[in-house]
Amino acid sequence: MNELIKDAVARLYGTETDVELSRPESEFGDYSTNVAMRLAKPLARAPREIAEELASTLRENAIFTEVSVAGPGFLNLRVRARYLADALHVDWSNEYGSNATGAGKRVVVEYPSPNMAKPYSVGHLRPGNQGWAIRNLMLASGWEVITDNHLGDYGTPFGAWIVGFLHYGSEEALARDGVYELGRVYIEVRQALKEETERGELALADEVQGWLLKLEQGDEEAREYSRRFNEISLAHIHSVMSRLGIHTDYELGEAFFAPRGKEAVADLVQRGLAKQNDDGSIIADLTEQGIDTPMLLQKSNGAALYATNDLATILYRETEWQPDRVIYVAGGEQQFYFTQLFALAKKIGISTELIHVWFGVIDQLNDDGTREKMSSRKGVVLMEELIEAAEARARSVVEGRGVDEADSKKVALGAIKFTDFAADRRTNILFDWDRMFNLTGFSGPYVQYAAVRVNTILRANADDGKPDQDYDYEPEKSVLMKLLEFPVVVQQAADTLEPHRVATYVYELARDMNRYYEQTPVATEAVNPGVKAARLALLRNVAHVFERGLGLLGIEIPHKM
Repeated sequence: MNELIKDAVARLYGTETDVELSRPESEFGDYSTNVAMRLAKPLARAPREIAEELASTLRENAIFTEVSVAGPGFLNLRVRARYLADALHVDWSNEYGSNATGAGKRVVVEYPSPNMAKPYSVGHLRPGNQGWAIRNLMLASGWEVITDNHLGDYGTPFGAWIVGFLHYGSEEALARDGVYELGRVYIEVRQALKEETERGELALADEVQGWLLKLEQGDEEAREYSRRFNEISLAHIHSVMSRLGIHTDYELGEAFFAPRGKEAVADLVQRGLAKQNDDGSIIADLTEQGIDTPMLLQKSNGAALYATNDLATILYRETEWQPDRVIYVAGGEQQFYFTQLFALAKKIGISTELIHVWFGVIDQLNDDGTREKMSSRKGVVLMEELIEAAEARARSVVEGRGVDEADSKKVALGAIKFTDFAADRRTNILFDWDRMFNLTGFSGPYVQYAAVRVNTILRANADDGKPDQDYDYEPEKSVLMKLLEFPVVVQQAADTLEPHRVATYVYELARDMNRYYEQTPVATEAVNPGVKAARLALLRNVAHVFERGLGLLGIEIPHKM
């Protein structure tokens, strides 16, 4: 349709212009464009006059049932549904919704990057979900994608782990509770460190730093603690990630980059890109990059920092992977840190596009109806607990429907993930259990149920005959318009790194399908066989788009629900 309008512009005015179509309120038309207003300045004419001329020309085309002009020069268009069906048929393929905007380019996506010093928490739900969806969107846009789980397996948390275990833990508890014992002693030592700081003492903090330095120096005892604790923690992380349906190609954590980081910092000092202070600490001045606060690259005692290891990570990826883009999926509280890190990269000559995809926190409802950040004081905080609570809810929702455990778990995960994508990732999200499992509202189970319904109809009507070639598709018009939007939505979501656009789309498709069923019989005996076949063929398109759209979000469609 864009091309038809472009052709009309070329014939009338001998010029080329981009044409953008939007969806107005249904009372005004199927599509709308402001192309006349865009032409007004170069043509030095009133946009209303241009719109009237374009409308007169477009009315000659049989695909339009109505062309009208509104306001200062908007063109409102109504289109024959048959034209939309034909357009969908022309565009259709097994990869419908994909594009090639990233073809020939490579992107590294970093997620979920949990801290190994404690059990996988709800705090890493969003980087895992958002990172996986962005990975999928990049793949759908033709990018070559490398994913990396940048594990927090080094630094101060490691020292706190050891000191906590030695002071507050035991081998018996570790053997019995595994990562949960490691998490318990980590929390206990962090509290002890806080109390020590308040007293103005440093003994425990010095012990923590001592173990960290031992590890950096290759001390065998420190390395054995690191190996044991990391093995326990990593098995737990893999288990949770598997339940969430996510994975990464690499798991190059901070321990991998720490030795490289110190070498990189020393090289920057030698090149004059960083300087060593009198106390031994090393900083990089970023004022030329527009940041007044210098970046601390190494502590005065020689210990590495996040920045030390992230610098090494950037350099390693440049050498080994040569990416065109690197996407860091991490919380909004780290915005300034990543601003500094990217400025440092620019200062040392890195031209790769570095992007921080950030998101808000997870809130929960208090008993009085107010919202606050989810915390252990108020209930669920561990990822496994959240998943198990969701699975219990899902079982109650589908109880009595003959839904097996595998499908019930898909419903649970769909509810969790869709909540994460319910709004722009930069906003806080609310874990409202009733809303998450609402089968009539904006929820994962609502969309999953719509997809299950389509698949159920298709399974019951596998032998659907030959479609009526003269069918006008008017009852399916709104569904056709929605299906034609899908490739645009996917590309916009990939361009903006905003997966919530896909969630909104599949919800609207589910809503349109429910309205369609209310008004149109699909496979009843009263339906003409040729019409039935045409409608079922369209339902196969709908099923494909549900699978692709939900799949981009990491949500599976149950067999039964």
